[in-house]
Amino acid sequence: MNRLNRFALTGAAALAFAAGASLLVSVTTAVAEEPPSNQDMQLPPGWTPEDMQKMMEAGTPGEMHKFLAESIGTWRAETTMWMAPGAEPIKSTGTSKASPMMDGRYIKVEMSGEMPGMGMYNGFGIYGFNNLTEQFESTWIDNHSTGMMRGDGELASDGTTLTWTYNYMCPLTDKPCVMREIERVTGKNTKTLEMHGTDPKSGKEYKMMEIKFTRVGSERAS
Repeated sequence: MNRLNRFALTGAAALAFAAGASLLVSVTTAVAEEPPSNQDMQLPPGWTPEDMQKMMEAGTPGEMHKFLAESIGTWRAETTMWMAPGAEPIKSTGTSKASPMMDGRYIKVEMSGEMPGMGMYNGFGIYGFNNLTEQFESTWIDNHSTGMMRGDGELASDGTTLTWTYNYMCPLTDKPCVMREIERVTGKNTKTLEMHGTDPKSGKEYKMMEIKFTRVGSERAS
C-alpha cells in the first residue's frame, strides 16, 4: 500500500520554543477577535506591535492551507506496487480519509488497506504549509515501520501538481534514502500519487508505487 517508511522529533528546546510561539499566537488571535485596551495587553520587553503582527501572520492559515483542505474527505484507493525495477505489479485497494486539524492549519490523513503478502496496512500522516519557509511539510508513520518519514513539498505553478521529497532510513542498506512523491489533482474528486525511490540492489531510481484516488460521497464534491 502507501509509503513503506515514514520525522524525527525535534529537540526539547525547539519544542519549548514552539509551545511559547503557540501561546503567543493564541494570545494574538484573541486580540484580533476582541482588541483589548492598552492596559489589558502587555507586550514582552523589547517587543513592538509589528513583532506581534509577524507572530500572528506566521500562524494564520492562508491560500496554501486552502489548497490542502481540498483533499478533505474519504477516498477509495487503487494501488499498484513494484517491489523492484521490472518486477511484476502488485495490485490492492484501500481507503484514505483526510480531516482538518488545528483550525485548518493542518490536514491529517488516515489510510488503511491490505498489503498483499504482508497483511493489513495502516498509515497516518500530517500535512501542512509553513508560512515562514513557504514550503509544504509532512510527517508519515505506518504499522510496517518504526521510523517517521518526513518530507518537504512544492506546488507547481499550475496549482495541481505537488512534488514531495521524503527522507528515511533504508532497512537494507542502513543508510539515509530519498523518495520522491508526485501528487496530481486530476479532477474535483480524483487525484493520483506516484512514489519514486532508489532500488537498494541496483542503486537506480524506479517507480515504486502508483495510487489512483476517487473521492467517496459528497464531501468537497461541489
